[in-house]
Amino acid sequence: MFWSQANAKDWTVSAFLASKNGGLGLDVAQDKATLGALGQALQAGVLLERPVVELQARAINAEWLLSLLAPNPIRDLLQWMNEPEPTRQQWGDVLWDVFTKRCKSDFGFDPVADGVLVAAERLAKREGKWAAVAVLYRDSFASFPNVYPLLAKVQLPQLGLFPDQDQLAGYPQANEASENALRYALAACASMDAAQARTAVATAEKEHGLRRGWLWSRMGRSPLAAALEHLAEVAQRSAALPIGQTPAELAASYQQSGWQVDQAALKALGCVQAKSDAEPVGAALRAMYLPWLEESARRLQEAVKDAGGLKALSTPNNGTLAEGTCTVFVDGLRYDVARLLEQRLSSLGTTNLDAKWTSMPSVTASGKAWCSPVAGFIAGNADDVDFEPRVAADGKPLSGHNFRKLLTEQGVAPLEKHKTGDPQGRAWTEAGDLDHYGHEHGLRLARDMTTQLDQVVERITELADAGWKNIRIVTDHGWLLVPGGLPKSELAKHQAAMRWGRCAVLKDSAHGTPLTFGWDWCKDVQVAYAPGVTNFMAGADYAHGGISLQECLVPVLQLECAGAATLGPAVTIDSVTWKGLRCTVKVAGASAGQRVDIRTKAALASSSLAASKPLDGGKASLAVADDEQMGAAAVVVVLGADGEVLQKQATTVGEK
Repeated sequence: MFWSQANAKDWTVSAFLASKNGGLGLDVAQDKATLGALGQALQAGVLLERPVVELQARAINAEWLLSLLAPNPIRDLLQWMNEPEPTRQQWGDVLWDVFTKRCKSDFGFDPVADGVLVAAERLAKREGKWAAVAVLYRDSFASFPNVYPLLAKVQLPQLGLFPDQDQLAGYPQANEASENALRYALAACASMDAAQARTAVATAEKEHGLRRGWLWSRMGRSPLAAALEHLAEVAQRSAALPIGQTPAELAASYQQSGWQVDQAALKALGCVQAKSDAEPVGAALRAMYLPWLEESARRLQEAVKDAGGLKALSTPNNGTLAEGTCTVFVDGLRYDVARLLEQRLSSLGTTNLDAKWTSMPSVTASGKAWCSPVAGFIAGNADDVDFEPRVAADGKPLSGHNFRKLLTEQGVAPLEKHKTGDPQGRAWTEAGDLDHYGHEHGLRLARDMTTQLDQVVERITELADAGWKNIRIVTDHGWLLVPGGLPKSELAKHQAAMRWGRCAVLKDSAHGTPLTFGWDWCKDVQVAYAPGVTNFMAGADYAHGGISLQECLVPVLQLECAGAATLGPAVTIDSVTWKGLRCTVKVAGASAGQRVDIRTKAALASSSLAASKPLDGGKASLAVADDEQMGAAAVVVVLGADGEVLQKQATTVGEK
């Protein structure tokens, strides 16, 4: 028995699919492209996997059949550009043939005849369907590490004297040339006065600021453009000095706006790592920042001389720490850095940032006791060395052991490392070590500030999770950080019994300098201070112990930990769906300003695996840039407008 068509002809695949008399009666196009794609689809087995009901509901043509064989042609194109030969071998003849056809039909490009460099030229131009390729590359460039070197070879198009900058955005060479030009412009600030440098930086910002929106900036290949954003803020804000005739007035002015100069300077330094980038940023910053620091310090010093010391805000804790309060000591938490920390802690509850004068001189041995809950039980005498006071009751030096013993005697539990103690009582613990890091690494403190604060946030989160309702963050002193080092100030050797960078203990026989005051723990000890922001020791980028707003005005950050009900409108994560490295999150109860992020640690923004995205209609789509994170444990978090974590859900990158 023979099975043939009604017209007695032999069956073909196309005829069987299309015939209504003995076949499936499907709508199959009869053009040459469709017939060729049909054979490939059958050979690859992708058509046989589709149910007949689905086939009956659609037109079967070349475009649809090719979409079965190559469902993601844009990603295929980038995969081939990233590894041409290995990709071709992996696909085999059928898929390679399909790929070449899709490239010709969809992208106007022949991978065999044109090659990867022509593909890179089209990607850089971002015209037509190549714009979609550029979008995917922007979202997941880390998955295609070999594409950037291709793009870097593409020469700039001839666009005339005044090119549209958006047309240059796809070319690494344009970004690199602009970085070189900016490097020269910033380095030139070294020979300028402050006003000239501010003007030069503002001009550079107008020219180069837009490059922060280019992909190369996200890749970390525009460090100077990134630093320029903060240098421009220094330029704008450093034109005004803290205002006031008394230490209290100057402190109020600094708390209102002056701290923003310090924070912008810190962020600018934190953007650059390579010496070739750090030096021009340092040159521009020094030209603008150092004169501002110098004059601000001299204003405070004149006010302190008139007042006879820092008395107006000097209120050491008298031991009346409330029950249910844990004091967290952070060595070297400068006021502007405390502002950053406050933002990070806002997800845990209500914060309130205040400031006090620390002890004079502003060094750890004195300041740590000054800000402690047992300050009222501590004293000093003229025999104390290194500004370390004593336990008032028995005169014993305030060593680490004796300090913890004194805390315990006064009902304050000293907590080591990860211990959380009794949340209903009172406690003291220490977290972070910005001061040690600053002395050890100098300007690198700016670059690694996020990591340093991560340790503090982790410890405070640990305490909040353990049930502490009130957490009080205090510190001993701030610091100065100036690229190129602080200016040198001379002090005769025969005058100093002991010398530090910014202060020195005078011998009994020495005459006081214009800036000489008694040690706050014992006025008989006379301490000479370096004028302005100078240093008695040459070459230091990082120093403290002198008289400046940055060193002496220290933060007191109160955190009132909140329960879930106080964190704002309730939001619920309805679903988390992964397609490869792209994650779609649906949220119920979302409101304006809320965002979604993917992190390895819910409370730490620095652990983000993707660029956070705003919720649009309760939905957001994020792409994890690094394909090495596939299969990694992560947390999807919903963030409020001010960065607080409103909701979280555990997930696995790329899970199905």
